[in-house]
Amino acid sequence: MPNWSAPKRPAAHAEDALLTAILDGTYPPGSTLPGERDLAAQLGVTRPTLRETLQRLDCEGWLTIQQGKATLVNDFWQEGGLGVLGTLVRHSRRLPADFVPNLLEVRLALAPAYARAAVTRDPGAMAALLAQHATLEDTPQALAAYDWELHHRLTLASGNPVYTLILNGFSEFYVEMAARYFVTSEARSASRAFYRALLEAVRQGDADAVEQITREVMEESIAFWRQAQAGGGA
Repeated sequence: MPNWSAPKRPAAHAEDALLTAILDGTYPPGSTLPGERDLAAQLGVTRPTLRETLQRLDCEGWLTIQQGKATLVNDFWQEGGLGVLGTLVRHSRRLPADFVPNLLEVRLALAPAYARAAVTRDPGAMAALLAQHATLEDTPQALAAYDWELHHRLTLASGNPVYTLILNGFSEFYVEMAARYFVTSEARSASRAFYRALLEAVRQGDADAVEQITREVMEESIAFWRQAQAGGGA
């Protein structure tokens, strides 16, 4: 039986404990949770609090509540929604090794499209934002914060709010990983070159170039991350 401590905030404790048990394999996909009475006792919460927690996890795709049967643990990679993404990044210490490259591949699929849309719809605002890169401090934290703001603003300006919702799902994780990415001067220099090239394309009104530049740099970022991991870097 998992060693769960008494909660300070019952609902938050119950959710965190259950998610940890799912992610660490205590309750793997396809298994079932203990009965409501036993599980509530193990977690140290009331049964109404447990029911509320289970319903929330059911809605996100972590669990399937079966009337008259034990609650089933889902394969969240196949059945989860955007809520699962946000929850996963809050449990980043338990993420699989390929999670960041997979996330970068998603950004590769999305960023060229939302960058093109953003500079087409509001080139002036995007040019003003890109120009700010020249005054950034040359630190991982400064580049990470700016890179997040740039991509966030690009999604907002694109006119498609779904891009923003997806990006918001891993905002804190994005900045944390970006700070690790920007530890090397090579990574910081490469991104500054990206910002300069993007700014020039925006000023020329070349949406095709914006899309192509973004795609190339997103591809390079995946290769750079994999190289850093292989070399024992961030």
